[in-house]
Amino acid sequence: MKNIAMDFIYVLIEEARKICYRSDFEINVEGNVYALDSSTINLCFSVFWWAEFRNTKGGIKLHTSYDVKTSLATFLHISNAKMHNVNVLDLISYELRSFYAIDKANIYFKSLYHPHQHRTFIVTRAKDNMRFKRMYSIPVDKATGERDDQIGKLETYYPNKDYLVKLRRIKHYDCE
Repeated sequence: MKNIAMDFIYVLIEEARKICYRSDFEINVEGNVYALDSSTINLCFSVFWWAEFRNTKGGIKLHTSYDVKTSLATFLHISNAKMHNVNVLDLISYELRSFYAIDKANIYFKSLYHPHQHRTFIVTRAKDNMRFKRMYSIPVDKATGERDDQIGKLETYYPNKDYLVKLRRIKHYDCE
């Protein structure tokens, strides 16, 4: 059974996005730009017994997709506080050619392949232990802060098995 209230909320969000859209956005990209993150909300376990989190503490987690161009939330999911953020990546309806910025804690290549199949772009920082094999480089203008722009594949077994396509790794230095 469909949740009429949630469907109506998403209709209202879409209307608000049309009103709040900023055409003077600093980054010139074809699609939309989203930031994905979550916040844990601690609750008193004796009152909210259903919000299991830790032995003595209750909690829920609010997962949000934030449209950077309109400053509006476009996706909300409330879960048990124990739910890991990577599990939400499979619940999002990705927009064609849009960019999604995620925290490097969410790098789970099996879940990141799903957005790739929808022709969207995930932007994140690489984990320190990510093994990346460069196949070729793209010339960069070092005056802009870019140090490297490389195309390659993952070297370790499970990420390479779960994410079958090439990755782009860009190294950027911001003096500020």
